[in-house]
Amino acid sequence: MMSIINKLEKHERLSYEDGLKLYELDLFTLGHFADLRRKSLWGKKVYFNINRHINPTNICKDICKFCAFSANRKNPNPYKYTKQEVLKIAENACNRGIKEVHIVSAHNKEYDLYWYIDIFKEIKARFPNLHIKALTAAEVHFLSTLHNASYDEILDKMIESGVDSMPGGGAEIFNEKVRSYICKGKVDSKNWLKIHELWHKKGKFSNATMLFGHVEERKDRIDHMLRLRDIQDKTGGFNAFIPLVYQRDNNYLKVDKFLGSQEILKTVAVSRLILDNIPHIKAYWATATLNLAMVAQEFGADDLDGTIEKEAIQSAGGAKSADGQDLKDFLDIIITSGFTPVQRDSLYNELKIYGESDCAVC
Repeated sequence: MMSIINKLEKHERLSYEDGLKLYELDLFTLGHFADLRRKSLWGKKVYFNINRHINPTNICKDICKFCAFSANRKNPNPYKYTKQEVLKIAENACNRGIKEVHIVSAHNKEYDLYWYIDIFKEIKARFPNLHIKALTAAEVHFLSTLHNASYDEILDKMIESGVDSMPGGGAEIFNEKVRSYICKGKVDSKNWLKIHELWHKKGKFSNATMLFGHVEERKDRIDHMLRLRDIQDKTGGFNAFIPLVYQRDNNYLKVDKFLGSQEILKTVAVSRLILDNIPHIKAYWATATLNLAMVAQEFGADDLDGTIEKEAIQSAGGAKSADGQDLKDFLDIIITSGFTPVQRDSLYNELKIYGESDCAVC
C-alpha cells in the first residue's frame, strides 16, 4: 500500500492497477487524498446551477434492463409532450430565472432530428441567453441510425439549431460484456466515446457519466474512468464526470446486493484521483440523495448539479427527485456544512458566490 500512498503524495498519474489499489484503502485515507486534490482545485467551493430538466417522451424502442423511465411493462404510463408543451415549459422556466434547459428523452421514432431542431431553434429565438444542454450520445446514435446520417451531420445540425453543450448520459458502463447485458441495442462504448470526441473537436463541451452499483465490478469502473481520461487527454472537452448511483426500482435488472454509502463515497473519491484531467466531479443528488451528495463534497466532489425543478428519469427508478430542489435548500445545506455555495452556468463560469447571510438557518 505504501507505493500507492507515495504516488498520491507525489501527485503521479495513476494506472489501472493503482485504481484497484485505491479501493483497498480505508475510506478516510482515500477520502483524505481525494479531498486534498479537490481543495487544490476548488478550495471550499460547491458548485450548482439553476436548471430545468425536460424529458419530452418516455416511449422508447429500447428496453434497457436498468431503466425504469421508458414505457413498458414496468412503467405502463407512456407520455408524449407536444412541441408546444416543451416550449411552454421552457418559457415558464426561463421566466423563473432558469439558466439552463436540459433536454434528454427516450428513443422514440416519432421524435426525429427535425422535431428536436424545431424546438432548439425556437427556444434560442425566444430566449437567446438560455443555455441548451441536449441529446445524449445515445440519442445522437439513435438519430444517426434513424436518418441514415453520420454522427458529424447530426452534431452539426445540433449546433446550427442552438445546442450549446451535451449531457453525459448513455455512457452507463463501458465494459462491453456488461454493457451488452444491461443495455443491448444502445450505442456501444466505442461510439459513445467517438461522438463526444467529435463534439469536442467542434469546439463544444460535454459531461461524462458512469452508472455504477448494478452488476459491474470495481475493475469495470476503473476501466470506464481510464477510457474517459484518454479522450480528455486528446480533447479537453469534458467539463465534469458524474458517477450515477443505480436506482433499483421498477426495472428488469436483478441485483441482489446494493451499494452502501461507503462504496459510493469511495467511487467518488477514486474518480477524483484517477480523472486528473477532468476539472469537476459531480455528486448528482438525484441519484445519491442530497445529504450523501453533500458528504461526497469531502470525498472529492465539488458539484451537486442543480435545482432541476422536474426530474423524470431517476425518480422513475425510485429516486426522490421528481420535484427538484429548492434553491434555499441548496444554500442551507452547503453553508451549514462549511462550504461556499457557488452558482455557476453550464460551462462552470461563476455567476454568484453566496455567503452566510444567504443561509436561512445561520
